[in-house]
Amino acid sequence: MSRIGKKPIVIPKGVKIEQSGRKVKIGGPLGSLEMTCHPDIKVSVQGDSVTVENPRPESRQHKALHGTTRALISNMVTGVHKGFEKKMEVYGTGWSVKEQGKKLVLNVGYCDPIEMPIPAGVKVTIEVPATKGNDTPAKFTLTGADRIVLGQFAAVVRKVRPPEPYLGKGIRYADEVVRRKEGKALATGGAA
Repeated sequence: MSRIGKKPIVIPKGVKIEQSGRKVKIGGPLGSLEMTCHPDIKVSVQGDSVTVENPRPESRQHKALHGTTRALISNMVTGVHKGFEKKMEVYGTGWSVKEQGKKLVLNVGYCDPIEMPIPAGVKVTIEVPATKGNDTPAKFTLTGADRIVLGQFAAVVRKVRPPEPYLGKGIRYADEVVRRKEGKALATGGAA
């Protein structure tokens, strides 16, 4: 049995769960999410908790599905109740970030700005729109109810200009630590 899969999921106030066959629909103050469960995993809603059952605990694949299904449902409950957020920073002199319509526009050292469509359910909040030297980064926060969509969009944004190891310029998560390298040392002494 999966240790994570055995834990019941407590449903907070204001969150409603509907189950019909293999589909689980969760609604709350921040929206609603839907998921289709694997046919071999049983999800049951009782009062204010949800339990996930594994009918074949000896199978390694079913153990993994048991824990994964429970974690996905738990993330959906947390997402519609509290939401998730990813804080991001842009380092680089003169680089900036802004929101135009339903697109995130990044000026990160390329000849043209990079425009990225913002997925449905993801909200962008810009705290600092442009960098000030190499010390003060541009900062923005991505928030949303669906953890998978939010994480994927944050990864795609970071991939536009990943942080480089010499000056640390690039797009990174706020809590990310970039390992810095030392540049080439100048040769000392005279050439013979």
